[in-house]
Amino acid sequence: MEQIKELESARLHLRPWRDTDLAEFAAMCADPQVMRYFPAPLSRLESAALIGRVRGHFAEYGYGVWALERKDTGAFIGFTGLMNVSFEAPFTPAVEIAWRLAPEHWGLGYASEAAWAVLRCAFDRLALDQVVSFTSELNLPSQKVMQAIGMQHDVDGDFEHPLLPAGDPLRPHVLYRITRAQWLETLYG
Repeated sequence: MEQIKELESARLHLRPWRDTDLAEFAAMCADPQVMRYFPAPLSRLESAALIGRVRGHFAEYGYGVWALERKDTGAFIGFTGLMNVSFEAPFTPAVEIAWRLAPEHWGLGYASEAAWAVLRCAFDRLALDQVVSFTSELNLPSQKVMQAIGMQHDVDGDFEHPLLPAGDPLRPHVLYRITRAQWLETLYG
């Protein structure tokens, strides 16, 4: 399958991962503030393995999670992209939009801007019918991004994340969805 190598938005370049991204990516994934809605921060080895899985997803499906870079400075600031959901749930199979940014780049609209570029790719280039996103119900910042890009909360789809243990405060998850028709409505009214 042909890989979609890169995407752009006004201020951002979504590009293939480079080996040189590992140091900054590992530092971001080791930051307890960045990882507060995940089970634990990642070690450098776990971050490297995640980049490997992302590269494998690109090789298999032609899309994945792109490294996110500011156009003005060339700085690596995180990732945004699409991944096939890797666990079973009532809403799977599904393609998820996801993002993670270093804290010094929060609050500047980069997550939403990159997510818009990814949704455009999902619906225009990949011809997907629907994209989902989910997070811990405690993760209000990510839910705000989901809402900002036109996703709708599917209250009936909220779920207990099967990869987290019973009783874990992060286990209750909210599910958001957007269809191609809803995306077009968001763009063109």
